[in-house]
Amino acid sequence: MLKRKILFNVINVIFVILYLYPGSIIGFLIYGDINKQPQLTGDFIVSSNHLYAFLVLSVVGLFAYYRSKKIFILNYLILASIIFEILHLIIPNRSFQFSDLFGNVAGVFISIFILMLLDYWRKK
Repeated sequence: MLKRKILFNVINVIFVILYLYPGSIIGFLIYGDINKQPQLTGDFIVSSNHLYAFLVLSVVGLFAYYRSKKIFILNYLILASIIFEILHLIIPNRSFQFSDLFGNVAGVFISIFILMLLDYWRKK
């Protein structure tokens, strides 16, 4: 359990740095350009990069804290998915986009759904 919490906290710190940095650190590392964002897959209704990122963060966070701090972790993940994108309104070289916001929130809710399914199957 402690390893999951440490993993979540490490991923969370990396996430905050990547999300709030004024430009794309990953774009700089891959393309040498902080203005270019790598795209894992094509976007659909929501931003796929954001959906995947928040899905990973949320799954790890839920597995680490769901039993001990259920309300805290759910609130944190939902608020973080919204606040991180809203902060792009004031961070230089970043832009607020509804598709990114919806991708963030969708990643959190998909991970909650996955955890609910796992709990349901465990109880059977």
